[in-house]
Amino acid sequence: MLTQPSYRSLRNPSVAIVGATGAVGVELVKCLEARGFPASSLRLLASVRSAGRQIPYRGEAVLVDVLNADSFVGVDLVFFAADADTSKIYAPLAVTAGAVVIDNSSAFRMDLDCPLVTPEVNLETLVGHRGIIANPNCVAILACVAIAPLQRRFGLRRLQIATYQAASGAGQPAMEELAASTRAHLAGEAYPPQVLRHPYAFNLFSHDAEVDPQTGYNGEELKVIAETRRILGSFNLPIGVTCVRVPVLRAHSMALSLELDAPVAPAAITEVLAEAPGVRVVDDRDANHFPMPVEAQGQGDVLVGRIRRDLGDPSGRSVALFLAGDQLLKGAALNAVQIAEQLLIA
Repeated sequence: MLTQPSYRSLRNPSVAIVGATGAVGVELVKCLEARGFPASSLRLLASVRSAGRQIPYRGEAVLVDVLNADSFVGVDLVFFAADADTSKIYAPLAVTAGAVVIDNSSAFRMDLDCPLVTPEVNLETLVGHRGIIANPNCVAILACVAIAPLQRRFGLRRLQIATYQAASGAGQPAMEELAASTRAHLAGEAYPPQVLRHPYAFNLFSHDAEVDPQTGYNGEELKVIAETRRILGSFNLPIGVTCVRVPVLRAHSMALSLELDAPVAPAAITEVLAEAPGVRVVDDRDANHFPMPVEAQGQGDVLVGRIRRDLGDPSGRSVALFLAGDQLLKGAALNAVQIAEQLLIA
């Protein structure tokens, strides 16, 4: 059960969404409507090429306007679902206009003046925000929802993650490329990659963020390390990450190994996760039924299973897990709306 902190009141706020026509922006509109968010009005903003489009909301068609410096007059709450450069320019303008910003880009995630929030994990960090609240990286959100309750109960010494990231993490164009390249492959036709660097149909490859020459880790992996430490409040936690793009339309999956403070029976791990907010245990060994992206997509829980001792750790302190969660929902839009809900005072 999430508790309500006390800070700036937002009653029936006027809401704007920047990047409303992108994959996350569209999901934000759907989330606000599905969860009955008490917005008094909704303003949809995007680039010139998307202006004039209409998006359904509460039985009506809302027209998309062009984002500009005056877009935030009279707006109380702004969701940013665009790139980091857009957020860096326009988020401060929204705050100056009197709005609270929840930003889904990487622009402010490591700014210590901006809370980096996963509500099930570190809701208390919202107190005293200065107008901009950062929505974490999708991998960090999904992982921390499962990791945090175990960290609180058993302690955490080390974390190892391997990701299986869907096309949705690269936006609607990548999702369209996966569908188109798959059709082409099945028809025996060539499909040169246009959005991603490598052929996507029936293939997987290392996340194509830029690789740091010093560490050999790519930008996505370094984001996950830094943001996971910040969300968990453990800035020196040893974390290793390998991020891989897989041919799945939406919903990321991950294999995790957690080294705890002492050996813990898998049954105790399952018991804690079964009571954790935002987690649904899917762990049927007899049926060989564990978390899958096809079951994670379209809903807000993080599915967790394959709960077992990590036999690679002779100390017995490590436990292995597998999880899946919808990158566009809990990994992005839903997490942002949950943050906004906590800004409301009933």
